[in-house]
Amino acid sequence: MTMTRPANSQRIHPARLGVSAAVDVDRWPGLASPRRAPVRALIAKVVMRRIARHAGLRVERSDGGHLGPDDGPVVQVCSPGRFFTRVGRDGKIGFGEAYMAGDWDAPDLVAAITPLARDVGSLIPPRLQWIRRLYDARHPQAEDNDRRGARRNISRHYDLSNELFASFLDETMTYSSALFDRPDTESLAAAQQRKIDRLLDQAGVTHGSRVLEIGTGWGELAIRAARRGACVTTITLSNEQAALAVERAKAAGVAGLVDVRLCDYRDVAGEYDAIVSVEMIEAVGERWWPTYFEVLDQRLAQGGRIALQAILMPHPRMLASRRSYTWIHKYIFPGGLIPSLEAIEETVRSRTSLHLTDRVTFGSSYAETLRRWRESFDAASATVDALGFDMTFRRMWRFYLAYCEAGFRAGYLDVAQLTLVKGPT
Repeated sequence: MTMTRPANSQRIHPARLGVSAAVDVDRWPGLASPRRAPVRALIAKVVMRRIARHAGLRVERSDGGHLGPDDGPVVQVCSPGRFFTRVGRDGKIGFGEAYMAGDWDAPDLVAAITPLARDVGSLIPPRLQWIRRLYDARHPQAEDNDRRGARRNISRHYDLSNELFASFLDETMTYSSALFDRPDTESLAAAQQRKIDRLLDQAGVTHGSRVLEIGTGWGELAIRAARRGACVTTITLSNEQAALAVERAKAAGVAGLVDVRLCDYRDVAGEYDAIVSVEMIEAVGERWWPTYFEVLDQRLAQGGRIALQAILMPHPRMLASRRSYTWIHKYIFPGGLIPSLEAIEETVRSRTSLHLTDRVTFGSSYAETLRRWRESFDAASATVDALGFDMTFRRMWRFYLAYCEAGFRAGYLDVAQLTLVKGPT
């Protein structure tokens, strides 16, 4: 399908992100007084030496020196002074900002980040854990996912530009993990359609089904459900996504079966035979997980089925990171938290009449999906530049895609399709 901008598009200009030029990255004051910057830079060097050795990274400085072993994935520190100042000032957030600013690079970015993701719980020895207190910022209250905050958080990411997302997504415009059967030979679009069809099958979507989709994306799942003869209500908080989803449903000839609404999940009404939600729970926020699942329970007809796709992390890691304000929060997904399977099961068990009946995990498929997105994004640099997104933004987005891919390759992250039913088990 030809990608066009809807007439009512309200794309967020890159300058509103606060990362439109390298100098903007320098404006973040961090948590430290400037007088302490040299001390913190020295601490960063000590910690980085330990991390390089433990993770097997070769950290090369522009002055010819290096940390870590002679072999292993390479991190090239182009500006050691700026790099260690940023990391010393803001920890892991500073590490990501240093990449955005060009203070470090890597011939293979995913290979360089993967050991950090794999060993995230043991990179800092117990005797140095006190250092974390220097860097752990609190989540901004404005990023809480109440109705106003959720709309703002979603807009910051998904309303950037439909053309930006079209530059690296496949023709289905699907922005969640595909489900690969033969990754060596299979197209991304085919794997995305397999993922969607499995979700629809698990939810029992057939001709005449009343379907609620929470999180429209750009409409591919709603379109495929409508082609089965289902009547689909799909909700989103993104103006950009809603406008294009309407256009795509019209082009697919199923507009009469797809009702796209700008609506918070807490405000949806009606009863549905099937509910589908793909990688939406990560944006809900821990405080609102009970409300989210209570709404699913209330909106699902007796005997109905729910199919969720969710990114997951191990429960101990979720508990350890739940209060952390990270680079991903600051620049990519404000207000989010990736749940554990245990957290989902406990919330469902204690707050709803739903029952988890099936799950399948496929983290390797997400790693492959992210690899293809990252390579397509890199290949589209001229297009992204023409849209008004500068080098700092492009480095930010490349780091984001590589960071996530590394998480799945390391096993720090996983993704699952979960089936929930309402009624007797």
